[in-house]
Amino acid sequence: MKKVKNAMCVIAALSVGMGMFFGCKGKDVSLNNGTIQKVDPAELAFPLKEKTVITGLTSFPANTEPNPNERTIFKRLQEKTNVEVKWTAMQSDQWNDKITLAMANPKTLADFVFNASFNDSNLLKYAEQEIIIPLEEYIDAYMPNLKSVFDKYPEYRAMCTDANGHIWGLPWIEQLGSGKEAIQVIDNMSFINKSWLDFLGLEIPTNIEEFEQVLMAFKVNAPRLQQKFKIDGSVIPMSCIMNDGGQDPYVLINGFGEGYGDADKGRHIAVTDERKVVCSATQEGFKKGTAWLHHLYEQGLIDPEAFTQEWSTYVSKGKSGRYGVCFSWDVANIANLQDWVPLPVLTADTRNLTAQNGSFTSGFDRGRCVVTAVAKNPALVCAWLDQMYDPFQSPQNNWGTYGEDDEFDIFVLDKNSEGKEMLKHAPLGNASPVEVREAESVNGPLAILDEYYGVYVTCPDDAQYRLDWIKDIYAPDIHEKYVYPNVFMTREDTEELSNIQADVSKAINTAKSDWVMNGFTDQDWDTFCKKLDSYKLPKMLSIFQKYLDSYYESMEK
Repeated sequence: MKKVKNAMCVIAALSVGMGMFFGCKGKDVSLNNGTIQKVDPAELAFPLKEKTVITGLTSFPANTEPNPNERTIFKRLQEKTNVEVKWTAMQSDQWNDKITLAMANPKTLADFVFNASFNDSNLLKYAEQEIIIPLEEYIDAYMPNLKSVFDKYPEYRAMCTDANGHIWGLPWIEQLGSGKEAIQVIDNMSFINKSWLDFLGLEIPTNIEEFEQVLMAFKVNAPRLQQKFKIDGSVIPMSCIMNDGGQDPYVLINGFGEGYGDADKGRHIAVTDERKVVCSATQEGFKKGTAWLHHLYEQGLIDPEAFTQEWSTYVSKGKSGRYGVCFSWDVANIANLQDWVPLPVLTADTRNLTAQNGSFTSGFDRGRCVVTAVAKNPALVCAWLDQMYDPFQSPQNNWGTYGEDDEFDIFVLDKNSEGKEMLKHAPLGNASPVEVREAESVNGPLAILDEYYGVYVTCPDDAQYRLDWIKDIYAPDIHEKYVYPNVFMTREDTEELSNIQADVSKAINTAKSDWVMNGFTDQDWDTFCKKLDSYKLPKMLSIFQKYLDSYYESMEK
């Protein structure tokens, strides 16, 4: 077994029975060596006859309940299972820094990490270090809910399985639509203030020229807008958060050049109709689109705080009614549904919307939850985690629950057409979907399948209207045949990609912010492309290409 090191000590290993003992400062920690623990499934029937304690690590959003056991969902799970979880909870915005230290210290590591969201590199690194254990046998023996999902949709088992046949993480799966009409097909939707348009007698823009004219009209008519809509603060024609996922404005540039845009903001890749992986940020469309955004910024049409503001500031300004155009997964997070409509794809050189990579197979995260080698009873831990995949439980973990003591519930208990209990989404009203869900949900490993809707849960209102937007407004302009699939690479390739992408993504994101603010020359562009090559961009693309080819060869067979 490999030695695990941290800054405090060198941990020495001694094999004893099923586990290993790791000594640090005179204290021993028993670690599971990965051999499956054989348990009679009847002993794991819930509720357990005797109360049992396991330990978990998780995260919570800022300004929400920090103690997981004070959340209604976990209170009910403890009553249902007779399993008490002693949690270590970290604030979400501190997670990345703290979880690395936690995983390096077996003395304080929990039995499982609930909201891990580990990328492939982390999964395989912790697997090689034997900090986490393989789960495929536990899934088949003690996790009937997850096994049922895998049996119905074998592609999910395949996407969770590494090259050696091991499953290291429990997935998060959310099906809401499929193919080009899947809810994840677009992240950063653009929205426009329809009330402002109507007041100024303007139409929804369909191309970049009309869009610029509308933004200029918002700026020129700012005093009239402030008076009419009682706006507290200055009018901002367009606001966004550069390089921040759903709030990034680069969805606007899809019509430039080849039409690839920059949909994959983590990897900056797209797949051509010839099944070739390209870097979206080195395409002519990216260059032209960035120059156009700088042109808008120069005219004072883009929020000057777009490069520095945090989410809370962005929302606060939006709630004050100051925006003409904004970007998010759902405009209800920023403003309200009554005054806003989605901004259609803008025509420039072409008219196209590049779908999010991986979106055609719905929402998926293979590293959502892991079981660690300190778990003394991994079969019980897995059986408890399998409760998260219960069709009635998964929607609650994902969105929120019912019967809360606060002023708002995500769900009310209702009946389906067969008279069985079903979770019915409560009307959102003026409540922010993000804020309510953060207050109630627990996330973690779960699976929500399309066939659950109308049986175990209703489709949430905000998901349904988003699905309608995608179907009616965006899907007709999604023309590409392929998106990059969810592939599980080897650790070597994953590590190499991670190292390359760190430099490549930083260079791209820095250029985006700099160039939109300050502009750039052809020489700057050439220097930028050469810099990406020096950061091994061609090697990065070749690795992606290898797995894309392998994926489609497998699919065709």
